[in-house]
Amino acid sequence: MILTTGGVGYEVFLSPLKLVRFTTGAPIKLLTYLKVSDSALDLYGFETGSEREFFMLLLTVSGIGPKSAMTIMSAGSINEIGDAIGRGDVKYLTAVQGMGKKTAERLVVELKTKIMDHGTRNMEQFDSGSLGEVVDALVSMGYSTDEARRTVKDLIGEMGTGVESEKLIKKALQRLARN
Repeated sequence: MILTTGGVGYEVFLSPLKLVRFTTGAPIKLLTYLKVSDSALDLYGFETGSEREFFMLLLTVSGIGPKSAMTIMSAGSINEIGDAIGRGDVKYLTAVQGMGKKTAERLVVELKTKIMDHGTRNMEQFDSGSLGEVVDALVSMGYSTDEARRTVKDLIGEMGTGVESEKLIKKALQRLARN
């Protein structure tokens, strides 16, 4: 339960793997996904934009809702799950509680090409630490996540990894303004 300064409380669903990493009473930063239905407004929380993006990708599969997607994400890191989908590893996916063979096969069929095109291997790299802050800043300014990641990746290739966030944001905005 998250309480605001105004006393309003929000319940946020998290992957059990993430939940154990947090300390009660310690401040945390979460990105959220809001599921609106006739009976409820449910919030799902994520540490990184890539986790939220992967969650939303799982939701594109017929028969996978937010609770199922969150359960799937508890099977490992997004790289591990994405690799399993890319390999067509139904056995790995059926180890997820409540996922049958048919659902796992549908997940592979519907997401394999999207995973291969999008790639989960480097998603986490640009959503952690200072690089994540730069990507988040660009997204908050209206640029797409893919566009922000691509620009940051190009700049890191040119400037190296030791660049300050502020300088990287400035260079990224200059580059994006030219495009």
